[in-house]
Amino acid sequence: MQCPHLINEHFFNPKNVGNIAEAQAVATTGSLTCGATIRISLSVDEAQRITDAKFKSAGCSYLVAASSLLTEQVKGKTTAEAAVLGQSPTRSFIGQLGVWPMDRDHCAALACEALVAAVKQYSNSVREEWTGDEALICTCFGVSERTIENEIKTGRLLTIAEVTRACNAGAGCRSCYSLIEDILDTVNS
Repeated sequence: MQCPHLINEHFFNPKNVGNIAEAQAVATTGSLTCGATIRISLSVDEAQRITDAKFKSAGCSYLVAASSLLTEQVKGKTTAEAAVLGQSPTRSFIGQLGVWPMDRDHCAALACEALVAAVKQYSNSVREEWTGDEALICTCFGVSERTIENEIKTGRLLTIAEVTRACNAGAGCRSCYSLIEDILDTVNS
């Protein structure tokens, strides 16, 4: 099967190949389906905006093209926006590459999985270093424990999905799901 023009362009002249020397987040994922691997590194500023994104991969032209376009797309986005982009690759950015064969969806999914894993790693490190007055639960959207507790109480929320709809906590990389679940259990007991 031949790759459409834009896929070829991103494969033969990929953007953002390499490593970021002092990255704030790095993640590697692999596929049991095809044996491909990808590593994504992110540089993130104080406002949680991705200032640089790079990738290294061992895989097919579709994985390289998806990784090239994805790393271009996330530059300038917040980590929350990047995580949301990575949650649904076929709806978010793959269409921009033109005709994308359905049997290659796993290539785009692998690139997105690496991106979301890098954002999760970043979010976990931010939570560990947090020194604010309130416990920070969702770093992607900057939602505190107190905000989540208030939403649960006032809205009589019972599930993580309801909390996410109410205040965006958990809508990004989802690394805060277990923390939100603990708050739900505590408030609703």
